[in-house]
Amino acid sequence: MKILAIGDLVGESGLEKLKKNLQNLQEAENIDFTIVNGENVASGMGMTTKNFNELNKLNIDVITMGNHTWGKKDIFTFIDNPKIIRPANYSKGVPGKGYTVIEKNGIKVAVINLIGRTDMGVLSDNPFTCIDNLLKNIEADIKILDFHAEATAEKIAMGYYVDGRISAMFGTHTHVQTADEKILENGTGYITDIGMTGPEKSVIGMDIKASLKRFITSLPEKYKLAEGNSILNGIIFDIDVNNCRTKEIYRINI
Repeated sequence: MKILAIGDLVGESGLEKLKKNLQNLQEAENIDFTIVNGENVASGMGMTTKNFNELNKLNIDVITMGNHTWGKKDIFTFIDNPKIIRPANYSKGVPGKGYTVIEKNGIKVAVINLIGRTDMGVLSDNPFTCIDNLLKNIEADIKILDFHAEATAEKIAMGYYVDGRISAMFGTHTHVQTADEKILENGTGYITDIGMTGPEKSVIGMDIKASLKRFITSLPEKYKLAEGNSILNGIIFDIDVNNCRTKEIYRINI
């Protein structure tokens, strides 16, 4: 089974890039299952109803979120939709769910969303103990983790922690695609960050001048989305349905 994961959608230009390229990519690569991280699609923070409705028209199986899940109040009107999940280690009692199980081509695929705790600015439960509890209860053939985290070390540690217990893990949040895709010792496909789908000439999707002003002056300059052509980043995991291990992994950069 070939699973495609698309890096953080940044702004409406990222969404347009996805809309123009997704079908061709899926057909060219014979994709069976598609995951998209959508937490930055609404002008760089959160998701609106309009954004969700546009994504819902595409051939996407699961939309994952992250630290900007609650960035737009619209989210409360569709957070319980079966297609969307938010980090499972958010505080108990918040709306939405942290994982979903979807049957595709006779195979049950679980997608889990977790958020890191290092330099994220979000209060959350321990993602390591959370994944332990989740894996005890999730009944699925293939298990995929979107770990939305800042620290490279935290993501790498999580990869080794879940190796052999899930089919694949990909990192999101930093918007910079890493070149460390690999299959770990016990068969789990891994990459630290799959990058972003958004403005190419930018500072992780944001306007360069505004970003530089923040770094040079240390003043709270308001971020704004960059303009111009967008890139599409992602990863493909080719998973053996007989043992649910990754047999091939490769990055996408359009």
